[in-house]
Amino acid sequence: MPRVSQDHLDARRRQILDGARICFARHGYEGATVRRLEEATRLSRGAIFHHFRDKESLFLALAEDDAARMADVVAEQGLVQVMRDLLANGSEHPADWLGTRLEVSRRLRTDPEFRARWAERSEQLTTATRRRLRRQREAGNLRDDVDVHVLAAFLELVLEGLVSHLAMGLPADNLGPVLDLVEETVRRHRAREEITPA
Repeated sequence: MPRVSQDHLDARRRQILDGARICFARHGYEGATVRRLEEATRLSRGAIFHHFRDKESLFLALAEDDAARMADVVAEQGLVQVMRDLLANGSEHPADWLGTRLEVSRRLRTDPEFRARWAERSEQLTTATRRRLRRQREAGNLRDDVDVHVLAAFLELVLEGLVSHLAMGLPADNLGPVLDLVEETVRRHRAREEITPA
């Protein structure tokens, strides 16, 4: 029997995650039945659960995948850029990502087992945000009168508020200036005499 290449396995895993993202976003965790997952991924349950132990493992992998994508953007451009991408629909799967994020929030409130498993994985975004903020502080671009942990918590709170705003279907086309204000809030402001040309 020929061996399956790693590229094939990776492509199949990506196919499952992409289909599951749509399924969970449309139907929620409870409504994403095995039959619906099969339809969304165009694969059999055997193929799906060859890669993921069960539905919860699949959902956690999906949420972790989304968090890793966000962490990559944060590392390069900051957490505010993640928010700008959501507003511009510039992320790869903006509506589906939002659905997954909302389902994670719901399950964190209602499912202690999920909360424990998610806690092990959720630090990735916070860690990336703090590292980015430290680099910005070292470069002299970040205000130095507020602890980096507080600034990271502030930005994450704004992200959660934006997710809630979008989830309620409220208009978002005028939120660019709000994100400008958020970005300006964490920047270092040099004294007027420092920036006035001689």
